Amino acid sequence: MKIVLATSNKGKVKEFQSWIDEYEVVPFSDMMSPFEIEETGMTFKENALIKARAVYEKLGDKSHIVLSDDSGISVPILGGIPGIYSARYAGVGASSADNLNKLIQTLKNEGIEKTPAFYTAAIALVCAKGEFCVHGWMHGNALSQARGNNGFGYDPMFVPLGYTQTLGELDENVKKAFSHRARALDLAHIVLKSLK
Repeated sequence: MKIVLATSNKGKVKEFQSWIDEYEVVPFSDMMSPFEIEETGMTFKENALIKARAVYEKLGDKSHIVLSDDSGISVPILGGIPGIYSARYAGVGASSADNLNKLIQTLKNEGIEKTPAFYTAAIALVCAKGEFCVHGWMHGNALSQARGNNGFGYDPMFVPLGYTQTLGELDENVKKAFSHRARALDLAHIVLKSLK
């Protein structure tokens, strides 16, 4: 069974390929010319489904399953930002480093060194048998400084509950055990097994 990822984010592709290693997992850009997908949803679920549907329709092959994830970090004390705008928090076309630095600067501007935050991951699956979506969360604290070079995105500023190190400092295998995406993938595995 081939799973086509509706992302070209190299960090996400690498994570998914290591987490769903019992399936052939390929980014959609390996099967078609990359194209822009406008994320117009107001929730992680809506955006994940929008991306998965767009790739599935363009693929035109009903034998594949398209998997998409929409994820991000939310900081309640800042009103929940960046939330669904995590990937473009510093503007359209901004790099992960730009987004990270903007959130760190926002916390610094508010005089906040450490505050509760959480990651959300919505994983959508679109195939001939229908559309499915599952969620996973990871809670912890956001810091007004970056520490470590592991992971991607906001990982260097996020300390998961029960730890003193950021996701940027923790070993990748530790993150895989409890991250928001790992928790959502555990549920996605159940859905995938039912689709065989």
